Amino acid sequence: MQLMQFLASGDAAAPAAGADAANNAMMSSSWMSIVMIVVMIAIMYFVMIRPQRKRQKEEQQMRNSLRVGDEITTIGGICGRILQVKEDSLVIETGADRSKMTIKKWAIQSCDTVHDAADVDDDDDDDDDDI
Repeated sequence: MQLMQFLASGDAAAPAAGADAANNAMMSSSWMSIVMIVVMIAIMYFVMIRPQRKRQKEEQQMRNSLRVGDEITTIGGICGRILQVKEDSLVIETGADRSKMTIKKWAIQSCDTVHDAADVDDDDDDDDDDI
């Protein structure tokens, strides 16, 4: 490195002083590059990764809160009403002919039934009657 600076400067006495300044400039430049890479990764996280994880969490919560009688739409566009809820699948009936299908929970795109806040609360604590 010093040889290249020596050849570029063309002066035999200047390499010691010029080398220190060049090394300092190169060190600050490399630190700035590292900082910029870290900033770009942080921006990508907040713009792309975090919203996707939030959306996945909301979808999983919706799928876990499905109940018998809910109207659903699958990712394939099949609409139906839930007849039975199992651990990782559902039985739904579709159309006027009331045909039944078993589908996986991950295949549900949306739940078209709106639940009240009181309906969603599955905690049936009736301990207030004892007071």
